[in-house]
Amino acid sequence: MSEPILQFGTSRFLLAHVALFVSQALERDEAIGGISVVQTTGNPVSHARIAALSRPGGYPVRIRGSERGSIVDKVIVSHAIRAAWVADRDWASVRRAAIDDVRVIVSNTGDMGYRLDERDGLDLLESDAAVPRSFPAKLLALLHARWRERPSEGVSVFPCELVENNGDTLRDIVLGLARQWVLPEAFADYLGKRCVWVNSLVDRIVSEPIDPVGAVAEPYALWAIERRSGMELPCTHENIVLTDDLRSYERLKLFFLNLGHSWLAEQWIAGRRASSETVLDAMNDPQMRAGIETVWEEEVLPVFAAMQLRDQGERYIASVRERLMNPYLDHRIADIAQNHAEKVKRRILPLIELADSLSVPAGQPRLRGVLAAHRLIPRAQA
Repeated sequence: MSEPILQFGTSRFLLAHVALFVSQALERDEAIGGISVVQTTGNPVSHARIAALSRPGGYPVRIRGSERGSIVDKVIVSHAIRAAWVADRDWASVRRAAIDDVRVIVSNTGDMGYRLDERDGLDLLESDAAVPRSFPAKLLALLHARWRERPSEGVSVFPCELVENNGDTLRDIVLGLARQWVLPEAFADYLGKRCVWVNSLVDRIVSEPIDPVGAVAEPYALWAIERRSGMELPCTHENIVLTDDLRSYERLKLFFLNLGHSWLAEQWIAGRRASSETVLDAMNDPQMRAGIETVWEEEVLPVFAAMQLRDQGERYIASVRERLMNPYLDHRIADIAQNHAEKVKRRILPLIELADSLSVPAGQPRLRGVLAAHRLIPRAQA
């Protein structure tokens, strides 16, 4: 018998967030069970992490920072992961688990995770050993195999990628792929009606890995989950919030924390600054600090004011400022700058489009300058 939670991705973020939540809940008998994790990339670091996760004893998560005025510096050993697989090597095990025991699927596949691969096709479903290349095709193949043997038993899918309406988006991609491959309408009904695709937002700064497996993270953690009829949660936890207004959580995080990170990364790249520079270094640099504070106050906050959310925005800025100035995290801007162009498109462009739709008087010259440098034009100006 395998575990009821199937997790796609072995990133240090998931290890210090969802998997840690499940581990802590298991200690209180408040989780549906353990996790089987699937590594979908083939780089050596990932393989080393899978090898470490396969060994007994769990892995460490070091929590460092300030929480309610007190210093936190502790190590928690996470024991939720009970099986660790490499998709290209262990696909038969992944497939069998998806058919037999999985009730919840969690993913965090990075900025490119929802992209399809034209090499994936219907033939993948005709072989138990064939491994799809893209994550949506992998998910489609697993759910198709489950549907064939258990057509009335769906799963709850919790994407954690930073994509607006991530559950709806992933569902539509998988459904679109099913229709592209001309799969039975009964299977499409299964995907849309038996499976529950949940929009959610994850928020925690996980600054560095612990080798060979583990992570260093801040005390702050949030998993905001949009209520959906019929969904099954992997666990209950004090940092899980069920909400009917996920959009407000998404916009606060995306446009203050994530946009702020990408603003720092843009200045770091343009200024050819030191590869070792951290977020804390930048926040203590007068020029970098003045830049991000100006962007928050003059270019982002007016958008929230136009939505009658100025007070909420100001409170969130204060919390983000405190988090970015955490002296205990070594959060390198070089790490934030990975896939920078894609992050600019997801974090800055939507803010400008929202500002234009609300006719916000602030011109956002700094953020529009970033978009121009990346040849991105808001839809209203296209």
